[in-house]
Amino acid sequence: MSLSPSVPRSWDRPGSLSLGIPLYVYACVASSLCIVVGLLWDISWHITIGRDGLFSAPHNLIYAGAAFAGLFAGYRCLMASFGPHKAERPHLVHFWGIFYSSLGGLFCIWGSIAALTSAPFDDWWHSTYGLDVEIFTPPHTVLILGLMTIQLGAMFLVMALLNREDDAVFPERTARLRLLFTLTAGFLLAMLYLFVSEFVDRVNSHNAIYYQVSGLVFPLFLFSTARASGHRWGATRISLVYMLVLLLTNWVLQQFPAEPLLGPILNPVTHFQFFGFPVLLILPAACIDWLQQRVIFRNNWTRAFAMALVFALVYGLIQWFFGEFLVSSPLARNKFFGSYTWYFGNDPNWEYRYQYYPWAREAAGDLATGLGIAFLITLLSTRVGLAWGNWMKKVVR
Repeated sequence: MSLSPSVPRSWDRPGSLSLGIPLYVYACVASSLCIVVGLLWDISWHITIGRDGLFSAPHNLIYAGAAFAGLFAGYRCLMASFGPHKAERPHLVHFWGIFYSSLGGLFCIWGSIAALTSAPFDDWWHSTYGLDVEIFTPPHTVLILGLMTIQLGAMFLVMALLNREDDAVFPERTARLRLLFTLTAGFLLAMLYLFVSEFVDRVNSHNAIYYQVSGLVFPLFLFSTARASGHRWGATRISLVYMLVLLLTNWVLQQFPAEPLLGPILNPVTHFQFFGFPVLLILPAACIDWLQQRVIFRNNWTRAFAMALVFALVYGLIQWFFGEFLVSSPLARNKFFGSYTWYFGNDPNWEYRYQYYPWAREAAGDLATGLGIAFLITLLSTRVGLAWGNWMKKVVR
């Protein structure tokens, strides 16, 4: 569907470097990248240095990303509501009887407010309860949800423009929008991985909870965004972006010197620690993209069952053995895979550093039951993801 003539002429000039895509869209995409890189840097900072403050370097990068998205989206909202961009209103959401904004812009504004107000809350938490290396503390949860809302907003901004675009009129702009959508979806998938990483850590790869959480989170988001992207290899492209942003950040960070500033120091590290090698979503994603190009499904439930089955089998087999490789193989203890990483406050000679904890393995019966539950979760997550993807293809505001 092509755009209405009421849209400002800047959108109809594809010859420029921006291809007519509004600047604030690029700004929000860049903010999404700053957020995920800053959060991964902050996690590495915690396990390497231990001491942080309200304005530590990774915190500043996160704040900058959140503020950048909120300011650009807020400015665009004000211009559409009271300024020279009133012609955009037919393509915007009207709220509170006064303001006009895109759906993605609203997400960016509210996510920015939540993320930035959580910062002093987090600083108070540390001053009251001490430093931590946990993800699921109340201020961290508020912060991460706010940041993920910003990233979701950036994705919705691109998605609305992509859904209004006509491939035949400006194919270059359509290709650029698909690329931006792939980037925003990959950045948000990386954030989701960080959010659930305590459950999908390599030491849990022989435990059913690992596959239950994976089946709940990854198919829901990956398959929905892949369908919304309109690309034949959408899931593969999005999972590639997810892996690259996590791995490149980890590989670059560990090149910089850092040392603990908080005792006790049982493991004296000398550089930023590798957070962890991400799960290999690209392999089941590629298999499912290939399957959908060669099999015609009668309905979405049949499609969901086939996709869930392929995801469960490929992901389960790969992560079972890859997780064991990361845990126990000397070949994984290098700067590429990062399994040498160890928190500075932990004993480096602990007997379970390079093997599974006894409590991380389940009895065969319990494991089989847990994996059956994991498949059911994966099936429902896939079906909801397909429905969500169909809905996202209709978003134009």
